[in-house]
Amino acid sequence: MHRNLSAARALAPFSHVAGMIGNSKNMQRIYELVTKVAAVFTTVLIRGESGTGKELVARAIHRMSPRAEKPFMAFSPSALAETLIEDELFGHEKGAFTGAAQTRRGRFEQAQGGTVFLDEIGDLALSMQVKLLRVLQERTLERLGSSTPVPVDIRLICATNRDLETMVRQGTFRQDLYFRISVFRIDLPALRDRRTDIPILAEFFCRHFAEVHKKDIRGLSPRFLSTLASYEWPGNVRELQNVIERSLILADGSQLSVEDLPSELKPLAVSAEIPRGSFHEAVDCFRRELILAALRTHSGNRLRAARELKISRSYLHRLLKKLDISSEESGVAVKGEPGDEVGPEEEGGPGEEPDDEEESMASGGRF
Repeated sequence: MHRNLSAARALAPFSHVAGMIGNSKNMQRIYELVTKVAAVFTTVLIRGESGTGKELVARAIHRMSPRAEKPFMAFSPSALAETLIEDELFGHEKGAFTGAAQTRRGRFEQAQGGTVFLDEIGDLALSMQVKLLRVLQERTLERLGSSTPVPVDIRLICATNRDLETMVRQGTFRQDLYFRISVFRIDLPALRDRRTDIPILAEFFCRHFAEVHKKDIRGLSPRFLSTLASYEWPGNVRELQNVIERSLILADGSQLSVEDLPSELKPLAVSAEIPRGSFHEAVDCFRRELILAALRTHSGNRLRAARELKISRSYLHRLLKKLDISSEESGVAVKGEPGDEVGPEEEGGPGEEPDDEEESMASGGRF
Protein backbone atom coordinates (compact mmCIF):
# COMPACT_ATOMS: atom_id res chain seq x y z
CA MET A 1 0.00 0.00 0.00
CA HIS A 2 2.96 2.34 -0.67
CA ARG A 3 0.95 4.82 -2.76
CA ASN A 4 -1.75 4.99 -0.13
CA LEU A 5 0.79 5.74 2.59
CA SER A 6 2.39 8.41 0.42
CA ALA A 7 -1.00 9.96 -0.24
CA ALA A 8 -1.81 9.89 3.47
CA ARG A 9 1.33 11.87 4.23
CA ALA A 10 0.55 14.27 1.39
CA LEU A 11 -2.92 14.93 2.77
CA ALA A 12 -1.60 16.43 6.00
CA PRO A 13 -1.14 20.03 4.75
CA PHE A 14 -4.51 19.98 2.98
CA SER A 15 -6.64 19.50 6.10
CA HIS A 16 -6.45 22.46 8.42
CA VAL A 17 -9.47 21.36 10.47
CA ALA A 18 -9.57 17.84 11.87
CA GLY A 19 -12.14 15.66 10.16
CA MET A 20 -12.35 17.81 7.03
CA ILE A 21 -10.47 17.31 3.77
CA GLY A 22 -9.77 19.71 0.93
CA ASN A 23 -7.24 22.24 -0.30
CA SER A 24 -9.42 24.37 -2.61
CA LYS A 25 -9.85 28.08 -1.99
CA ASN A 26 -13.47 27.43 -1.06
CA MET A 27 -12.42 25.00 1.67
CA GLN A 28 -9.65 27.27 2.92
CA ARG A 29 -12.33 29.88 3.56
CA ILE A 30 -14.48 27.30 5.40
CA TYR A 31 -11.51 26.37 7.63
CA GLU A 32 -11.03 30.03 8.46
CA LEU A 33 -14.70 30.52 9.40
CA VAL A 34 -14.82 27.33 11.47
CA THR A 35 -11.70 28.32 13.39
CA LYS A 36 -13.04 31.78 14.17
CA VAL A 37 -16.55 30.80 15.23
CA ALA A 38 -15.45 27.79 17.30
CA ALA A 39 -13.93 30.01 19.94
CA VAL A 40 -17.12 31.98 20.65
CA PHE A 41 -20.58 31.08 21.96
CA THR A 42 -22.86 32.34 19.17
CA THR A 43 -25.37 30.24 17.22
CA VAL A 44 -24.28 29.03 13.76
CA LEU A 45 -26.31 28.30 10.62
CA ILE A 46 -24.63 25.95 8.13
CA ARG A 47 -26.14 26.08 4.65
CA GLY A 48 -25.42 23.74 1.77
CA GLU A 49 -26.76 21.08 -0.55
CA SER A 50 -27.39 17.56 0.68
CA GLY A 51 -24.15 15.62 1.01
CA THR A 52 -21.81 18.60 1.40
CA GLY A 53 -20.81 17.70 4.97
CA LYS A 54 -22.85 20.00 7.19
CA GLU A 55 -22.67 17.70 10.21
CA LEU A 56 -18.90 17.32 9.76
CA VAL A 57 -18.57 21.10 10.00
CA ALA A 58 -20.79 21.19 13.10
CA ARG A 59 -18.69 18.49 14.77
CA ALA A 60 -15.50 20.34 13.86
CA ILE A 61 -16.82 23.53 15.48
CA HIS A 62 -17.69 21.59 18.63
CA ARG A 63 -14.28 19.85 18.80
CA MET A 64 -12.45 23.16 18.51
CA SER A 65 -14.68 24.99 21.02
CA PRO A 66 -14.35 25.39 24.82
CA ARG A 67 -17.28 22.93 25.01
CA ALA A 68 -15.32 20.12 23.36
CA GLU A 69 -15.31 17.92 26.49
CA LYS A 70 -19.09 18.16 26.82
CA PRO A 71 -21.70 16.22 24.77
CA PHE A 72 -22.46 16.78 21.09
CA MET A 73 -26.07 15.85 20.31
CA ALA A 74 -27.22 15.63 16.66
CA PHE A 75 -30.88 15.53 15.70
CA SER A 76 -32.90 15.84 12.47
CA PRO A 77 -36.65 16.49 12.56
CA SER A 78 -37.16 15.06 9.06
CA ALA A 79 -39.86 12.39 8.76
CA LEU A 80 -40.77 12.50 12.48
CA ALA A 81 -44.19 13.43 13.87
CA GLU A 82 -44.34 16.72 15.77
CA THR A 83 -45.09 15.04 19.13
CA LEU A 84 -42.07 12.77 18.71
CA ILE A 85 -39.85 15.74 17.84
CA GLU A 86 -40.99 17.59 20.96
CA ASP A 87 -40.34 14.54 23.13
CA GLU A 88 -36.89 14.03 21.57
CA LEU A 89 -35.82 17.63 22.08
CA PHE A 90 -37.49 18.56 25.37
CA GLY A 91 -38.14 15.23 27.10
CA HIS A 92 -41.18 14.35 29.21
CA GLU A 93 -42.34 13.84 32.77
CA LYS A 94 -43.60 10.53 34.12
CA GLY A 95 -47.26 10.09 33.17
CA ALA A 96 -47.16 12.85 30.52
CA PHE A 97 -48.78 10.45 28.03
CA THR A 98 -49.70 6.80 27.73
CA GLY A 99 -46.54 4.74 28.06
CA ALA A 100 -44.53 7.47 29.83
CA ALA A 101 -43.54 5.24 32.74
CA GLN A 102 -40.66 7.46 33.86
CA THR A 103 -39.21 10.91 33.40
CA ARG A 104 -37.01 11.27 30.31
CA ARG A 105 -34.54 14.04 29.52
CA GLY A 106 -34.56 15.37 25.95
CA ARG A 107 -31.60 16.16 23.70
CA PHE A 108 -31.19 19.68 25.07
CA GLU A 109 -30.82 18.44 28.64
CA GLN A 110 -28.59 15.54 27.59
CA ALA A 111 -26.26 18.03 25.89
CA GLN A 112 -25.98 20.24 28.99
CA GLY A 113 -22.81 22.33 28.69
CA GLY A 114 -22.23 21.07 25.14
CA THR A 115 -23.58 21.48 21.62
CA VAL A 116 -26.89 20.58 19.96
CA PHE A 117 -26.83 20.17 16.17
CA LEU A 118 -30.26 20.53 14.54
CA ASP A 119 -30.05 19.26 10.97
CA GLU A 120 -32.63 20.32 8.36
CA ILE A 121 -34.14 22.95 10.62
CA GLY A 122 -36.27 24.11 7.69
CA ASP A 123 -38.41 20.99 8.23
CA LEU A 124 -39.39 22.11 11.74
CA ALA A 125 -43.12 22.91 12.13
CA LEU A 126 -44.08 26.47 13.13
CA SER A 127 -45.34 25.31 16.54
CA MET A 128 -41.96 23.72 17.27
CA GLN A 129 -40.16 26.82 16.01
CA VAL A 130 -41.91 28.82 18.76
CA LYS A 131 -40.66 26.41 21.45
CA LEU A 132 -37.14 26.44 20.05
CA LEU A 133 -37.14 30.23 20.02
CA ARG A 134 -38.13 30.23 23.70
CA VAL A 135 -35.17 28.00 24.55
CA LEU A 136 -32.79 30.38 22.77
CA GLN A 137 -34.29 33.48 24.36
CA GLU A 138 -34.82 32.28 27.91
CA ARG A 139 -32.26 29.48 28.16
CA THR A 140 -34.91 27.26 29.74
CA LEU A 141 -37.28 24.54 28.52
CA GLU A 142 -40.38 22.75 29.73
CA ARG A 143 -40.67 18.99 29.45
CA LEU A 144 -43.86 17.45 28.10
CA GLY A 145 -46.35 17.18 30.96
CA SER A 146 -44.70 19.90 33.05
CA SER A 147 -44.81 23.68 33.37
CA THR A 148 -41.64 23.88 35.46
CA PRO A 149 -38.78 25.60 33.59
CA VAL A 150 -35.55 23.62 33.36
CA PRO A 151 -32.33 25.66 32.80
CA VAL A 152 -30.27 24.61 29.78
CA ASP A 153 -26.76 25.63 28.80
CA ILE A 154 -26.17 24.57 25.22
CA ARG A 155 -24.73 25.95 22.01
CA LEU A 156 -27.05 25.55 19.03
CA ILE A 157 -25.75 24.82 15.54
CA CYS A 158 -28.37 24.47 12.80
CA ALA A 159 -28.13 23.26 9.21
CA THR A 160 -30.37 23.40 6.17
CA ASN A 161 -30.39 22.75 2.44
CA ARG A 162 -33.46 24.98 2.02
CA ASP A 163 -33.79 28.71 1.33
CA LEU A 164 -34.85 29.98 4.75
CA GLU A 165 -35.07 33.60 3.57
CA THR A 166 -37.71 32.60 1.04
CA MET A 167 -39.50 30.53 3.68
CA VAL A 168 -39.57 33.60 5.95
CA ARG A 169 -41.19 35.66 3.18
CA GLN A 170 -43.71 32.87 2.58
CA GLY A 171 -44.54 32.65 6.26
CA THR A 172 -43.37 29.04 6.70
CA PHE A 173 -40.38 29.95 8.86
CA ARG A 174 -40.40 32.45 11.71
CA GLN A 175 -38.39 35.58 11.04
CA ASP A 176 -37.45 36.04 14.72
CA LEU A 177 -36.11 32.47 14.89
CA TYR A 178 -34.20 32.96 11.63
CA PHE A 179 -32.44 36.00 13.07
CA ARG A 180 -31.62 34.03 16.23
CA ILE A 181 -30.06 31.03 14.48
CA SER A 182 -28.26 32.88 11.68
CA VAL A 183 -25.98 35.16 13.69
CA PHE A 184 -23.05 33.43 11.99
CA ARG A 185 -23.57 31.70 8.62
CA ILE A 186 -21.33 29.19 6.86
CA ASP A 187 -22.17 28.36 3.24
CA LEU A 188 -20.67 25.04 2.15
CA PRO A 189 -19.68 24.72 -1.51
CA ALA A 190 -21.06 21.96 -3.70
CA LEU A 191 -18.46 19.41 -4.80
CA ARG A 192 -18.75 20.65 -8.41
CA ASP A 193 -17.52 24.04 -7.12
CA ARG A 194 -14.41 22.50 -5.50
CA ARG A 195 -13.34 20.02 -8.18
CA THR A 196 -9.67 20.29 -7.24
CA ASP A 197 -10.54 18.49 -3.99
CA ILE A 198 -11.99 15.45 -5.80
CA PRO A 199 -8.65 13.55 -6.15
CA ILE A 200 -7.81 14.15 -2.47
CA LEU A 201 -11.24 12.99 -1.31
CA ALA A 202 -11.21 10.02 -3.68
CA GLU A 203 -7.81 8.86 -2.40
CA PHE A 204 -8.99 9.23 1.19
CA PHE A 205 -12.14 7.18 0.61
CA CYS A 206 -10.15 4.59 -1.35
CA ARG A 207 -7.75 4.05 1.55
CA HIS A 208 -10.59 3.96 4.04
CA PHE A 209 -12.71 1.39 2.22
CA ALA A 210 -9.68 -0.69 1.22
CA GLU A 211 -9.04 -1.14 4.92
CA VAL A 212 -12.71 -1.69 5.78
CA HIS A 213 -13.23 -4.31 3.07
CA LYS A 214 -9.74 -5.86 3.39
CA LYS A 215 -8.83 -5.29 -0.26
CA ASP A 216 -5.33 -4.61 -1.59
CA ILE A 217 -6.22 -1.57 -3.67
CA ARG A 218 -3.24 0.73 -4.06
CA GLY A 219 -4.83 3.80 -5.60
CA LEU A 220 -6.76 5.20 -8.54
CA SER A 221 -5.81 5.28 -12.22
CA PRO A 222 -5.42 8.67 -13.96
CA ARG A 223 -8.39 7.89 -16.23
CA PHE A 224 -10.50 7.04 -13.21
CA LEU A 225 -9.65 10.37 -11.56
CA SER A 226 -10.18 12.29 -14.79
CA THR A 227 -13.65 10.79 -15.09
CA LEU A 228 -14.51 11.71 -11.51
CA ALA A 229 -13.47 15.30 -12.23
CA SER A 230 -15.83 15.45 -15.24
CA TYR A 231 -18.96 14.48 -13.30
CA GLU A 232 -21.34 17.04 -11.77
CA TRP A 233 -21.89 15.20 -8.43
CA PRO A 234 -25.49 16.16 -7.59
CA GLY A 235 -25.11 14.15 -4.36
CA ASN A 236 -21.83 15.90 -3.54
CA VAL A 237 -19.23 14.30 -1.23
CA ARG A 238 -21.66 11.64 0.00
CA GLU A 239 -22.21 10.47 -3.60
CA LEU A 240 -18.45 10.44 -4.26
CA GLN A 241 -17.95 8.33 -1.14
CA ASN A 242 -20.58 5.83 -2.34
CA VAL A 243 -19.06 5.67 -5.84
CA ILE A 244 -15.59 4.96 -4.45
CA GLU A 245 -16.87 2.24 -2.13
CA ARG A 246 -18.87 0.55 -4.90
CA SER A 247 -15.94 0.77 -7.34
CA LEU A 248 -13.57 -0.69 -4.77
CA ILE A 249 -15.88 -3.63 -4.10
CA LEU A 250 -16.09 -4.37 -7.85
CA ALA A 251 -12.37 -3.87 -8.56
CA ASP A 252 -10.23 -6.89 -9.45
CA GLY A 253 -6.92 -5.12 -10.01
CA SER A 254 -4.61 -3.19 -7.73
CA GLN A 255 -6.03 0.17 -8.88
CA LEU A 256 -9.54 1.50 -9.36
CA SER A 257 -10.18 1.87 -13.09
CA VAL A 258 -12.91 3.29 -15.32
CA GLU A 259 -14.33 -0.23 -15.70
CA ASP A 260 -15.17 -0.21 -11.97
CA LEU A 261 -17.29 2.96 -12.18
CA PRO A 262 -21.12 3.02 -12.14
CA SER A 263 -22.78 3.06 -15.57
CA GLU A 264 -23.77 6.74 -15.32
CA LEU A 265 -20.11 7.81 -15.06
CA LYS A 266 -18.55 5.57 -17.71
CA PRO A 267 -19.72 7.66 -20.72
CA LEU A 268 -17.76 10.60 -19.32
CA ALA A 269 -14.58 8.56 -19.66
CA VAL A 270 -15.35 7.84 -23.32
CA SER A 271 -16.01 11.48 -24.15
CA ALA A 272 -12.84 12.50 -22.33
CA GLU A 273 -10.82 10.10 -24.48
CA ILE A 274 -12.11 11.54 -27.77
CA PRO A 275 -11.64 15.32 -27.62
CA ARG A 276 -12.74 17.50 -30.53
CA GLY A 277 -10.37 19.36 -32.83
CA SER A 278 -7.37 18.47 -34.97
CA PHE A 279 -5.26 15.38 -34.39
CA HIS A 280 -2.56 17.29 -32.50
CA GLU A 281 -5.13 19.22 -30.45
CA ALA A 282 -6.77 15.93 -29.49
CA VAL A 283 -3.43 14.42 -28.48
CA ASP A 284 -2.53 17.49 -26.41
CA CYS A 285 -5.93 17.45 -24.74
CA PHE A 286 -5.49 13.82 -23.78
CA ARG A 287 -1.96 14.49 -22.53
CA ARG A 288 -3.21 17.34 -20.35
CA GLU A 289 -5.89 15.15 -18.76
CA LEU A 290 -3.43 12.36 -17.99
CA ILE A 291 -0.81 14.71 -16.55
CA LEU A 292 -3.32 16.65 -14.44
CA ALA A 293 -4.79 13.42 -13.05
CA ALA A 294 -1.33 12.07 -12.19
CA LEU A 295 -0.28 15.32 -10.50
CA ARG A 296 -3.47 15.43 -8.45
CA THR A 297 -3.06 11.82 -7.45
CA HIS A 298 0.46 12.49 -6.17
CA SER A 299 -0.29 15.92 -4.65
CA GLY A 300 1.81 17.77 -7.23
CA ASN A 301 4.96 15.63 -6.90
CA ARG A 302 6.49 15.57 -10.42
CA LEU A 303 8.79 12.61 -9.85
CA ARG A 304 5.97 10.35 -8.66
CA ALA A 305 3.66 11.63 -11.40
CA ALA A 306 6.31 10.86 -14.03
CA ARG A 307 6.72 7.34 -12.65
CA GLU A 308 2.94 6.89 -12.76
CA LEU A 309 2.94 7.95 -16.43
CA LYS A 310 6.10 5.93 -17.19
CA ILE A 311 7.96 8.93 -18.59
CA SER A 312 11.07 10.74 -17.36
CA ARG A 313 10.77 13.71 -15.05
CA SER A 314 12.60 15.97 -17.51
CA TYR A 315 10.10 15.07 -20.25
CA LEU A 316 7.22 15.75 -17.85
CA HIS A 317 8.78 19.15 -17.11
CA ARG A 318 8.84 19.95 -20.86
CA LEU A 319 5.22 18.85 -21.21
CA LEU A 320 4.16 21.07 -18.31
CA LYS A 321 5.65 24.05 -20.13
CA LYS A 322 4.42 23.05 -23.57
CA LEU A 323 0.85 22.38 -22.42
CA ASP A 324 0.90 25.39 -20.08
CA ILE A 325 -0.20 23.40 -17.04
CA SER A 326 -0.16 25.59 -13.94
CA SER A 327 -0.26 24.78 -10.23
CA GLU A 328 -3.68 26.40 -9.99
CA GLU A 329 -5.09 24.17 -12.73
CA SER A 330 -3.77 20.97 -11.15
CA GLY A 331 -5.20 22.07 -7.80
CA VAL A 332 -1.92 21.52 -5.97
CA ALA A 333 1.53 23.08 -5.91
CA VAL A 334 3.62 21.30 -8.54
CA LYS A 335 6.73 20.23 -6.69
CA GLY A 336 9.59 17.79 -6.44
CA GLU A 337 10.81 16.14 -3.26
CA PRO A 338 14.14 16.14 -1.40
CA GLY A 339 16.70 14.11 -3.25
CA ASP A 340 14.71 13.67 -6.43
CA GLU A 341 17.28 15.28 -8.72
CA VAL A 342 17.23 13.89 -12.22
CA GLY A 343 19.67 11.04 -12.58
CA PRO A 344 21.07 9.56 -15.79
CA GLU A 345 18.31 6.97 -15.96
CA GLU A 346 15.69 9.73 -15.60
CA GLU A 347 17.06 11.88 -18.43
CA GLY A 348 16.77 9.17 -20.99
CA GLY A 349 14.11 6.92 -19.50
CA PRO A 350 12.02 4.48 -21.51
CA GLY A 351 9.12 6.91 -21.68
CA GLU A 352 11.16 9.74 -23.27
CA GLU A 353 9.71 11.07 -26.50
CA PRO A 354 11.27 13.11 -29.34
CA ASP A 355 10.14 16.70 -29.68
CA ASP A 356 8.77 16.01 -33.16
CA GLU A 357 5.39 14.40 -32.56
CA GLU A 358 5.08 12.83 -36.01
CA GLU A 359 8.52 11.25 -35.67
CA SER A 360 7.45 9.97 -32.28
CA MET A 361 4.32 8.36 -33.69
CA ALA A 362 6.27 6.75 -36.47
CA SER A 363 8.87 5.36 -34.08
CA GLY A 364 6.32 4.11 -31.55
CA GLY A 365 6.65 6.82 -28.88
CA ARG A 366 4.65 6.00 -25.74
CA PHE A 367 3.09 9.30 -24.73
